[in-house]
Amino acid sequence: MKTPAWRILARGFAWFAVATNLLPFRLFHQPRMSLCVLAACLCGTSITPANTLDWNTREDRVSANIDSEVLHLTLKKVAAQTDWRIYLEPGTTAKVSAKFANLAPGEALQLLLGDLNYALVPDPAGKPRLFVFRTTRQAATELISSEARIDGMDKAGKVIPRELIVRLKPGAKIEEWARLLGAKITGRIDGLNAYRLEFEDEQSADLARKQLEASSDVESVENNYSIDRPADSMAATGPNLPPPVRLTLNPPPENGQIIVGLIDTQVQSLGPELDKFLLKSLQVAGMGGADSGMSHGTSMAGTILRSLQEATGGSTSVQILPVDVYGANPNTSTFAVAQGIVAAANGGARIINLSLGSAGDDGLLRSVIQQAYEKNIPIFAAAGNEPVTTPVYPAAYPEVQAVTAVENGQLASYASRGTFVSLGVPGTSIVYYQDRPYQIVGTSAASAAAAGVAAGYMDATRSTAAQMEAFMRNRFGVKITTGGSK
Repeated sequence: MKTPAWRILARGFAWFAVATNLLPFRLFHQPRMSLCVLAACLCGTSITPANTLDWNTREDRVSANIDSEVLHLTLKKVAAQTDWRIYLEPGTTAKVSAKFANLAPGEALQLLLGDLNYALVPDPAGKPRLFVFRTTRQAATELISSEARIDGMDKAGKVIPRELIVRLKPGAKIEEWARLLGAKITGRIDGLNAYRLEFEDEQSADLARKQLEASSDVESVENNYSIDRPADSMAATGPNLPPPVRLTLNPPPENGQIIVGLIDTQVQSLGPELDKFLLKSLQVAGMGGADSGMSHGTSMAGTILRSLQEATGGSTSVQILPVDVYGANPNTSTFAVAQGIVAAANGGARIINLSLGSAGDDGLLRSVIQQAYEKNIPIFAAAGNEPVTTPVYPAAYPEVQAVTAVENGQLASYASRGTFVSLGVPGTSIVYYQDRPYQIVGTSAASAAAAGVAAGYMDATRSTAAQMEAFMRNRFGVKITTGGSK
């Protein structure tokens, strides 16, 4: 068949474009590309390559060809290619225009950021952090998510696929609904008529959501959000480390013992003297796996006991009720945390500590926390180990005492500075495990320490929860503005 004249003409224009570097050769063989070049030439429209950034982390060299790109987009590209944690001073806008090849990262950042200030802070225990700002480094609090992190992720948190959390009205039977929807019941909180359902695929889950939401038997249908497993602690070295905790367990009082519900990973043995302060652990997600070192839950229990020693002088009747919501899994969920809170409250907890969190705002978890608050069970939660203002849940719920970390009376450089924060507590603790000291740093430690002080105060003074909360606000209260100052 004879080639049409328009196609011959199009390919002729395309070859001309390649020969004169108007069009990269690799695009010549793309379907319909020669026609597109012809149309562009005939219409007087220039063809220019998209803004590109190539950050070669293996060779530590950077190349860029960027023409008037918004700052946020460039920083997202940097985050995606370097895996850095990047923070920007809120309200900072700029256009990026830079063309260079094979520069060192420092030189590349200078050209990309122009007259903006920046600080690249290495972190041997985690990802390097890049702060971009006009005024001060402390003002850079807006976390820039990489394009890779944005794709496929729920804006309000990491949704667990193929799952729904369903709350039924009294009288409705979850077994009947599960059969109807073809779902598997993987969790339940019977007192709340709340259930965790798993489906074969996303399409089945979407169809089930529509059916459930249309039914008068259903109170609510929500997503289940993932909560990452907290990082374990690092061994501590150096002089002037505090000695191991020394505590004496007093007999419980007649009018009610103070028990701290610790919702976390498994708690290991702290030795025969301190194990007296640990009640029998409750498991929500199965038995915990074998940890090579001290688990996060163990470090939080040790931090609570250290703060109890400091608050009471070394003699207390307070005990800890460990509730493992992780088991051997790499993460947990908002549903499991809600189960853990209910189990702790039913087990006699008078204070609850949650040194965990995520961006997922879950209605069931919020409801469980509200019920605990109505029963005068104070809840302390870690505000997050990122110097940003983004809400972290459950700490951001109004019924929760959100605890951030301070150093020498100032907000720690790594700590959350959202306006939801209510308490600032030192975020460093030393815990001994198998006669070896470990250093715990973060808002997790700050929250556990706050729970320990609160429990010690209630035990020593026989005060109410309201009196304890007033004491904690007076001693550790912080007021954080939108700018992040204290």
